[in-house]
Amino acid sequence: MSTENIADTTIYTRRESEARSYCRSFDTVFTSASGSEMTDSKGETYIDFLAGCSSLNYGHNDPDMKAALIDHISRDGMSHALDLHTDAKSQFLEAFERLILKPRDMDYKVMMTGPTGTNAVEAAMKLARKVTGRRNIIAFTNGFHGMTMGALSLTGNSSKRGGAGGGLLADVTHMPYDGAFGEGVDTLAQIEMMLSNGSSGIDAPAAFIVEPVQGEGGLNAASTEWMQGIARLAKEHGALLIVDDIQAGCGRTGTFFSFEKMGIEPDLIPMAKSFSGMGLPFAALLIKPEHDIWKPAEHNGTFRGNTHAFVTARVALEKFWADDAFQQMLGEKAMMLTSGLQAIAEEVPGATLKGRGLMQGIDVGSGELASEICARAFEMGLIIETSGAEDEVVKVLAPLTTPNQLFRKGLDILLDATRATVAGHRLAAQ
Repeated sequence: MSTENIADTTIYTRRESEARSYCRSFDTVFTSASGSEMTDSKGETYIDFLAGCSSLNYGHNDPDMKAALIDHISRDGMSHALDLHTDAKSQFLEAFERLILKPRDMDYKVMMTGPTGTNAVEAAMKLARKVTGRRNIIAFTNGFHGMTMGALSLTGNSSKRGGAGGGLLADVTHMPYDGAFGEGVDTLAQIEMMLSNGSSGIDAPAAFIVEPVQGEGGLNAASTEWMQGIARLAKEHGALLIVDDIQAGCGRTGTFFSFEKMGIEPDLIPMAKSFSGMGLPFAALLIKPEHDIWKPAEHNGTFRGNTHAFVTARVALEKFWADDAFQQMLGEKAMMLTSGLQAIAEEVPGATLKGRGLMQGIDVGSGELASEICARAFEMGLIIETSGAEDEVVKVLAPLTTPNQLFRKGLDILLDATRATVAGHRLAAQ
């Protein structure tokens, strides 16, 4: 394609749906990416603190994953196989069992769903209802679980729910997440009272679905005690516990699963985003064996189990999770991130830190302010986005593999962007 064709961006407004979103914040044409940096058609390079919304935890075009995929394609390896047995699938499953499940004493079946996280959530909802014979599912304020109709019914954000166009988003009860009503309000006790009250109007639940860290909801991080309480309530009420680890998993919070140190055993775990290792579409549902009661093809899809993703996912597991070195590095980098964000938060009156691990950000109290900070950061060479009910949180989702020097440079840009934006507001107020 010629440079002139690349430079002509009118094709996007002329032919692409109004549903497009990220490109509105980052108005340039990207042509290449490596590690934690992206380059556009003008030759400008940007530090990536978005990472495909946590789909690129290991960075862009990891050389080992890329080499394995090129080799697979070059030798005419299977590119599409429905759910047929393939060498790529068996190698992935063996690596996942050996490196992830067995060291954590976890026993789960792996169900390949359609290629996106929302399909893994849909499968979890269907299976929970099939196992229990119930319809109602307990979801939480500020939760986000996907954009298809079932998963959207679990989602709290009103603007996202508005996309249903008046379609029925039913059979879900929304309860307050940990800290939803501020410090000192025990939402777990409130949920327990509602479920134990025969006149509350809440039907017996088929499942509870929860994110240990709410990515799109504003980086709200549940405490271990609260998560353990939700697990206990699910068991007491004969419901399944679904832990949505689509955005918080694959090392994003410091361990492969975001709930590893919480002492809970989910019945179902939807996985996607960085599960493929390289940003390829790949979603799966981890199922406790006793709940795997599907009949053949009872939940299927043409693109369940991306063979190319099996190749890169296996390499990701073998490269980063064969020992404790990568996880230890994540802990060190998380401390660097916390320190950097604390310095930035001091520039904004009333700002607070949110999240944990390498899934952190700053609540600046205003969606307008957060958006301005991100826009100014982009002008300075940093790609970063917002989250939260009002987009009030500046959210850092840098690749976990970002070199320390580049990580600090990105945080310095964010600091400069924050200072400049806050200073501009002060001048405007005078």
